Amino acid sequence: MGTDSGIPLLRLLQLASPSLPIGGYTYSQGMEWAVESGWIRDLSDVQAWLSDLLKWNLAQLDLPLLLRLQAAATARNLAALAAWTDQLLASRETAELRAEETNRGRALADLLVALGLPGAADWRPQLARSQAAGFAFAAAVWQIEPGAAATGYAWTWLEGLVLAAVKIIPLGQTQGQRVLLCLADEIPGALERARTLDDGAIGAASPALAIASMRHETQYTRLFRS
Repeated sequence: MGTDSGIPLLRLLQLASPSLPIGGYTYSQGMEWAVESGWIRDLSDVQAWLSDLLKWNLAQLDLPLLLRLQAAATARNLAALAAWTDQLLASRETAELRAEETNRGRALADLLVALGLPGAADWRPQLARSQAAGFAFAAAVWQIEPGAAATGYAWTWLEGLVLAAVKIIPLGQTQGQRVLLCLADEIPGALERARTLDDGAIGAASPALAIASMRHETQYTRLFRS
């Protein structure tokens, strides 16, 4: 499949689509508790919350590891893919965040096997440990340029949490689109930051996310799994 055919872009759109059957719509990553506690009350709060996570989590942890996972998958280096997955899982600070990563990873691994991606069945035990690993593997097989794959991954994360905010606060659909329009402009900078990080500099710093996620585990009523 030639990368100039337009097919890699279409495959990326499929990977980034909210219709991908991996249960992404069921997670809020602690935002549900943050709303109930009053930390997030309106559009500006949502925008500030997600902007901080994009800067301190996505750019510092998820995206640099995704780039390394895709490089490992492209090189067919299963040991490297496993090592980077270990680091990602170790960096998920709560049981809910780890469960989300692995639950979505298993669903995506099963989907990639069902779609017949070469090597997916053999690598399924490792791909099933992390959504990022499966995403990176599919991007490698479908010859999606790493920067484009990382951009699509960041967009999927952003869109999912904005949709959660629309339901929880609630926000109007137009307000949700305003948040997406504004924060999408920050994704290229996050990707550029991710590309410059040395291996030893990879790591997240979002204590509020960890607190919200932990408190969500025992929240009395909730719509979301995390």
